[in-house]
Parts: sequence; C-alpha cells; structure tokens
Amino acid sequence: MSRDPFLDVLAIAAHRDDVEQTCGGTLLKMAERGHRTGILDLTQGEMGTRGTAGDRAREAAEAARILKVSFRQALDIPDGRVENTWENRLKIAHVIREQRPRVVILPYWQGRHPDHYNTSTLGYEAVFLAGLTKLGKTPAHGSPEDHPISALPPHRPFKVIYATLYYDIRPTFVVDITEQFEARLQSLMAYKSQYADQESGNQLFPASAEIRQRIETMAMSYGLLAGVKYAEPFLQKEVGLVEDVTLIPVKSV
Repeated sequence: MSRDPFLDVLAIAAHRDDVEQTCGGTLLKMAERGHRTGILDLTQGEMGTRGTAGDRAREAAEAARILKVSFRQALDIPDGRVENTWENRLKIAHVIREQRPRVVILPYWQGRHPDHYNTSTLGYEAVFLAGLTKLGKTPAHGSPEDHPISALPPHRPFKVIYATLYYDIRPTFVVDITEQFEARLQSLMAYKSQYADQESGNQLFPASAEIRQRIETMAMSYGLLAGVKYAEPFLQKEVGLVEDVTLIPVKSV
C-alpha cells in the first residue's frame, strides 16, 4: 500500500500522451490497488503537429483524472530536444527527491523518436544521481553556492522498469490490464487535439475509428503471451527472483 505522501510508482515520459499509450493501464491498476502513482512529462508538447502546449496541458489533466494518478507535472525541456544534459538530469532528480517513488517506469532505450530513447537514458541517470548524498553541494561541484536540489534528502528508487510498447522486443513481463483497458483507451482519447479527426496532420495520424483497433490489437497480442485478454509489456534489466516455483504465474503447457 501507499507510503503517503510519497509516490509508489512514477512514470517518466517525453511527451504528454506517451504514458497513456505505453503504461496507462498499469498505472490505473496500481492506483486501484491503493498505490500512489504519478506521471512526469519532460516536455510541454509545443512542437506537436496538432494542438498547442495549452491544449495538451488541459488534456493531460483530464487523462490523469481518468488514470487516478496522484501527481502529474510537465518540465520545461524543449519538445524535440530532449537531451541528456547535466541540467536536465538535475531537473528530473529534483522531482525524484521530492516524490520519492519506489518504482520508476521509463521508456525503452531504443525506438523511432529520439525524445523517447533519450528520455530512457536521461531518466536512468537522473535516478542514479538522485541518490547521491553530495549532489548539488558546493564542495562536490565547485559552484559558488549550493544547488537547490541539495536541500532535499537523497532518494534512489528501488526498481526501474521499461515500458517497451514503442519497440518490437520480447518483454520480460506483462501486466494484465483487462479490467483497465477501457479506461486506458479513454485516457488516450482525452487528447482530442491529437486524436479527434481533423484536417491538420491527417496524413500522419490514423483516423479516430482506427485508434481503438490498433490499441486493442497490440494489447491483445501481449495478453496472449500470458494467457489474459489485454496486457502492457515491460522489461527489467535484472534477473527475476522466485521464492516458490509452485507459484510462478502463466501456464507453460
């Protein structure tokens, strides 16, 4: 259960609506189990073909309500220029120290969009930095004064997992989101500026009638891997630990 007021799970993504596409069902499932969940969007969405940053902010708030997240924030990293810089690492590490999540979800470290795979590396390095006791203190960094992050106690999440939906790789595990699927779809469709049928960008975006079919097909394909209807895929770098081999889920034969 939650260690209120801190987060149990924090999903970090480049753009508003990335989380809704890749791990929204998982966040909702965790919230419904009593965990405090949050979303950190690194950009404002100002480079999007459709809509404005203001549109995306309003839509993100509605999507967060649907997914029952306890925290959502967007940083000011330029859209289309998510870069692994010291300043950007500190911005993310500051949020990690404030929210103190146990689990962080990052995008997979390969993909089509540079913002996505850069967020993966940037997010991981920020997670590491957030746990350094001397981070931001003058003696360690040679600055004339301490960085504001030094006022927050160190924190390093216990677990980092990667949402792999944007890349074709066999996941380490999947999360059954059968009961959360409809709400997850609703959270994505809250981005009306992006997914409602319109002339702008109609060669780049699928028709709204196709969106459900695409999302459902992908969720069903990952669900098949584990014998459930709908699932979201994840990868972990660590070897899994099993205490009782008679309780391992998913039937083999």
